[in-house]
Amino acid sequence: MEAATPPAVVTESDYPLRFDVEYPEKLSHWKVLLKWLFAIPQFIVVYLLQIVLGVMVFIAFFAILFTKRWPQGMWDFAVQIERWTANVVVYGWLLMRDEYPPFNGEPGQYPVTYELDQPQELSRWLIFVKWLLIIPHLIVLAFVWLAGAVVVFIAFFAILFTGRYPRGMFDFLVGAMRWSLRVNAYGYVPFGGWLQADRYPPFSLR
Repeated sequence: MEAATPPAVVTESDYPLRFDVEYPEKLSHWKVLLKWLFAIPQFIVVYLLQIVLGVMVFIAFFAILFTKRWPQGMWDFAVQIERWTANVVVYGWLLMRDEYPPFNGEPGQYPVTYELDQPQELSRWLIFVKWLLIIPHLIVLAFVWLAGAVVVFIAFFAILFTGRYPRGMFDFLVGAMRWSLRVNAYGYVPFGGWLQADRYPPFSLR
């Protein structure tokens, strides 16, 4: 029987999920008006893929319970979905890039870094309590993304009139995404958490 030791908090650089967005020196004045429209096909595909991901997480729950691992093929496909989703959010919602995201989740094809190390094994007991352990994160992130919505609103007009994304706002939103993705990788929320990491995520934008 596994010892139920509390999760260890790790530093930002230690965490097995890494996320970043390349800062654009210039953005289109007119594209910022239409990205939501251009992104509709991507949003539809990503929505359907998130349903698939939710089913895979459900299956992975039992795989971890009995084998302590995500099935390899499912892991690879799940990471592709997560990367694809991150690309679309960066483009269509956060307005951070002008390049249209590819219709795939392959690495190196978009100026967004999304990397997630697969652990050799995962805890059987943690899968039952991760939803509870991430509640403090979810509370804080609710306020972070409330501020994030205001930041995106301001950034929209900054891009419209200056063609630039204010760097401080850009870095804040990248940090908010990074924090959220780490919580998702750790936790288990239906169609939201992925049970892909046992290391407790840091309370940090970095």
